[in-house]
Amino acid sequence: MPRHVAIVMDGNGRWARKRLRPRSFGHHAGQKAVRNAIEFCLRRGIAALTLFAFSSENWQRPQDEVSALMELFLKALDREVDELHDHGVRIRFVGELAAFAPALASRMRGAMDKTAANTKLALNIAVNYGGRWDIAQAAAQLARAVQAGEIDAARIDEHTLSPYLCLAELPPVDLFIRTGGEQRVSNFLLWQIAYAEIHFTATLWPDFDTAAFEHALADYAGRERRFGKTSAQIAAGAG
Repeated sequence: MPRHVAIVMDGNGRWARKRLRPRSFGHHAGQKAVRNAIEFCLRRGIAALTLFAFSSENWQRPQDEVSALMELFLKALDREVDELHDHGVRIRFVGELAAFAPALASRMRGAMDKTAANTKLALNIAVNYGGRWDIAQAAAQLARAVQAGEIDAARIDEHTLSPYLCLAELPPVDLFIRTGGEQRVSNFLLWQIAYAEIHFTATLWPDFDTAAFEHALADYAGRERRFGKTSAQIAAGAG
């Protein structure tokens, strides 16, 4: 069972287009899939779920779609936070949150504060997030620590940088899922998925149900995770 699952929720727009509806209709339908994924992780005991809700590149989409997404975020926060809190879900938004309107940023902070002590599931929602941004902001923090004399620049390695990255307190991503048929990571959690197993599915996000999630877990369970070792070494270690 993976400890940490990350999902690129792709295909809302195409799902709506197949039904001759606007893209916003697909984003609304995708909310049900989000709830299903959260409930699935709670049932199966998965410790962390990270969802790619809005990338730093998504600001380039049509303004009406971006506005609809922001409104959807607001309504979802108002509607879902109390229930998630009751189920022991800790909500965290990761990304450059300063870009959002004050009302939305305030709701985000409120949700994080309210659920901060929960331990049943770490739900991370990546908004205005990019993997390159994540690494760059971590490097900037590390540079300030070097300037302050807290860290010796000559001793910097991946272990020194890692604590400054988003989600540093969580296990690395074990299973990376992308719905919608595309086969790329799209600048999502570039550092955190270094050794993740990747599962691509043609299923559009609003159709990603329990059966689709179970299929992804079965695919994951069938992989041999070697982390640079040989199969013989893995077998010897298991024995």
